Amino acid sequence: MIEIFGFIGLFIAAMLAGAINSIAGGGTLVSFPALVAFGIPTINANATNTSSLWPGSVSGAIGYARDTERDRALTLTLLLPSGLGALLGAFILVVTPEETFRRVVPFLVLFATLLFAFKDVYARLTGRVAHEHVSWLGRVWGFLFQLFIAAYGGYFGAGIGVLMLGSFSIMGMRDVHKMNAMKTILAAMINVIAFIYFAVRGLVIWHLAIWMGIGAIIGGYLGARLAKRIDQHKLRWFIIATGLIVSTWLFIR
Repeated sequence: MIEIFGFIGLFIAAMLAGAINSIAGGGTLVSFPALVAFGIPTINANATNTSSLWPGSVSGAIGYARDTERDRALTLTLLLPSGLGALLGAFILVVTPEETFRRVVPFLVLFATLLFAFKDVYARLTGRVAHEHVSWLGRVWGFLFQLFIAAYGGYFGAGIGVLMLGSFSIMGMRDVHKMNAMKTILAAMINVIAFIYFAVRGLVIWHLAIWMGIGAIIGGYLGARLAKRIDQHKLRWFIIATGLIVSTWLFIR
């Protein structure tokens, strides 16, 4: 009976994680601890969590389909570093200790959250309040920083949504819904590449990954539909709150 409730809990956790990832990012902070609490070793829990959440990212991307059409060229530009970084991060997870990388991550997530929170101040300082413009320099920044974000995503992944939103703000993007749409597609790429690597290395617990993947698909699509109905000002504060929670959890951890 306890095991049945445990399976139900994992499904609910995956559904919530899929929805949170579609809206702001940070869903790993729900699903990963659930797997650990279920008794799964940390590395296997991480691999299984990644394997279960990528379908939710894909379903979220489908929910944002119309928004992503407007930024197709920029999205395609960032897909390459997303794939390469994810492969690198997954490799690092398997072959090296995580302590050094873990110490840096909380600061990066907090930094990205503050960037996103004060993006309007930054826009005024750079004279880009009235319109959205991504310069070539912004694209170079986006490419390089996306490579790092993807490496972290392949390694663990908590807070990659917040990091991407902060990066998009520096690039010159202003529309929260467009930023969310692009973030969801890039997150799907990162998770799929990491999932393939973990699967090849035999780290995935398949029956749990499939079960949680179904929940993530449902949550990812519903989360994307919900986010598009939320006022951008409210969504912005939700994203900031999520980033602060994620960074606090990582500092404590």
